[in-house]
Amino acid sequence: MRRTPKHTLRALALTLLLAAGSAHADALAQLRQFMDGTRSARGAFSQQVFSKSGRKPQQASGTFAFSRPGKFRWVYEKPYAQLLVGDGSKLWAWDQELNQVTTKKLGQALGSTPAAILAGDNSLDKNFVLKDAGSADGLEWVEATPKAEDSSFERIRMGFAGGQLKAMVLHDNFGQTTALQFGQMERNPAIDPAQFRFVPPKGADVVGD
Repeated sequence: MRRTPKHTLRALALTLLLAAGSAHADALAQLRQFMDGTRSARGAFSQQVFSKSGRKPQQASGTFAFSRPGKFRWVYEKPYAQLLVGDGSKLWAWDQELNQVTTKKLGQALGSTPAAILAGDNSLDKNFVLKDAGSADGLEWVEATPKAEDSSFERIRMGFAGGQLKAMVLHDNFGQTTALQFGQMERNPAIDPAQFRFVPPKGADVVGD
């Protein structure tokens, strides 16, 4: 099956931006500084999903944007089209090939997922245990462990260089690892509010809240 599992797509919706410093001991402090100073962002991403079985990883790429708190747009362009939009109250996921829309309340979707970091309201300590995670692969890393027992993720690692988020690695509770690389990142741009609105296409099958 060529689609990335739905729970991963929705949790990623969300998947987007942070920062780090020159020494791993400062990574967590720089993450907080970046969150405090970033109200919106946009850029591009590439994604690989590694299964527990070790089969060939699934690959995807696209663009993202967010405006905090709670608004984001995550667009999968290759190898198939899928759109995820957070409008501040709901999360919408549109599978264009199936013309199916899944929706749920944004609070439920964000709780202890990457979106809570990227598009949330800065309450990182409320939903995650955060710690500096050292240096590797030329990046400084922060590790976030969800406090909620029902989170889809076991842990999330964020890698930084030069004050920009360069990578994110998500380990879920099913033994699957999702690795993201970020590029062309722009902080605090003026983003058209229409980017964070979604109207189900005519004839789409809508399921959820």
